[in-house]
Amino acid sequence: MTNAYDALIIGAGHNGLVCAFYLAKAGLKVRIVEARDVVGGAAVTEEFAPGFRNSVASYTVSLLQPKVIADMKLADHGYRVIERPISNFLPQEDGGYLKLGGGLERTQAEFRKFSHRDAEVLPQYYDALENVAELLRDLALRVPPNVGEGLRTLLDGARQGRRFATLNLEQQRDVLDLFTKSARTMLDSWFESEAVKAAFGFDAVVGNYASPDTPGSAYVLLHHVFGEVNGKKGAWGHSVGGMGKITEIMAKVCRDMGVEISLESPVEKVLVDGGKAVGVKLVGGDEIAAARVIANVGPKLLYERMMDASDLPEGYERRIKGFKAGSGTFRMNVALSELPKFTCLPEPGEHHQSGIILAPTLDYMDRAFLDAKQHGWSKAPIVEMLIPSTVDDSLAPEGGHVASLFCQQFAPELPDGRDWDDEEEAAADCIIDTVEKHAPGFRASIVGQTRLSPKGLERKFGLVGGDIMHGNMSLDQLWAARPVLGNGGYRGPVKGLYMCGAGTHPGGGVTGAPGHNAAQVILRDRGLFAPRWR
Repeated sequence: MTNAYDALIIGAGHNGLVCAFYLAKAGLKVRIVEARDVVGGAAVTEEFAPGFRNSVASYTVSLLQPKVIADMKLADHGYRVIERPISNFLPQEDGGYLKLGGGLERTQAEFRKFSHRDAEVLPQYYDALENVAELLRDLALRVPPNVGEGLRTLLDGARQGRRFATLNLEQQRDVLDLFTKSARTMLDSWFESEAVKAAFGFDAVVGNYASPDTPGSAYVLLHHVFGEVNGKKGAWGHSVGGMGKITEIMAKVCRDMGVEISLESPVEKVLVDGGKAVGVKLVGGDEIAAARVIANVGPKLLYERMMDASDLPEGYERRIKGFKAGSGTFRMNVALSELPKFTCLPEPGEHHQSGIILAPTLDYMDRAFLDAKQHGWSKAPIVEMLIPSTVDDSLAPEGGHVASLFCQQFAPELPDGRDWDDEEEAAADCIIDTVEKHAPGFRASIVGQTRLSPKGLERKFGLVGGDIMHGNMSLDQLWAARPVLGNGGYRGPVKGLYMCGAGTHPGGGVTGAPGHNAAQVILRDRGLFAPRWR
């Protein structure tokens, strides 16, 4: 086959677009093939009821790398994020509530309603979390050492471990706690109020089919706090126009750089010849040749469904089979005739512009997981609601609103041979009932809805097991071991094959980091690593 392109990228999600931008900037001829009829992957905005638009899957901004934003000049093309006035709002079972965020003093005042001790220890907790988060920020745009490369592995590991070595003993203990302990164990060592622990512990189960008692869940909590919005570390916000606005801008920037983007072009197979990836075969039968193939899809989709086992090294198929995927996520969007009226705080306010967390305690979160493990989905699920139309009037007609419902715990595969297509409606009703308990009248205000079970997320976005992270964020699947030890540096096990999606370091979320880092590796391998990359 004659190479038509220097690089062919599978999937026009945000990481594929970021990777394409950096490769095109270096002068490579790049083409992206996308299965859907729109760019963006899981970061898309769609109209789902007449006049109502919302982010379909990914729904909020914090983790997108400032370097990517600056390099792609996204702000020049309309990228704008509105910060939340407070981070989260948690209604409590006793009729009270807790607000998290809005500054240290405000949060301490909220905590004093539950525990004076927790309010006093909060600054130390924030400092401990920030020290470790800063370590993650430093690693996010670094290529993990590729185990198996001898001296180079040791040198790369030593360079990236230097920052850890500069931490004092207490800070190193915090790192160990956050990477290995359960969220409950870690939070129990800091706080006494169950409401306070729930406010922080929710991040440990976002996109994580696990209990807050599961060892390693503290890291998932940390993963969600190392981002920033408009220069404010740890902040979260809303992308004006929805998440699809971000990827629309990225696609425009890429096209301006000469990148070809082919929609409705699903890949059937990665073509391998003589032990080297040489292109792809589309579902329609067309073949596209390229000097290198870059997969912006999850490892399980790539290696189990797009490649022949005979083209992979011996034992690799078993390794990928053991790669854990399935985030336990159910995603809904609802069109509303009015704002929800929460029993504990019914009038409109800043809480409607925050993350509304319906999971008042860690015990509640644990029961949700255990229920899902036994029955397939929780009868009292964990629900986060965001109402972006409170700050972005482009999403709903006057007087109306749209709400994102991000819900845990829902098994990737139902037990007893049951099918999500048969139970999706009942699960959605359960979610709505959960909101109704805290905001009576919510169900009656719904004028339209969409729902995506784990199976629906896989069918629509190619997320195997409905996994929004492309694979579990557990200690055995992080950094140099994501997705497989020896292929943690964005290079696949076949020459000419690369990975640039969330199934690589640093993992899930709309970060752009895997796309950035993969491009860095590709240009190094091609000998085009220019000083501007440093």
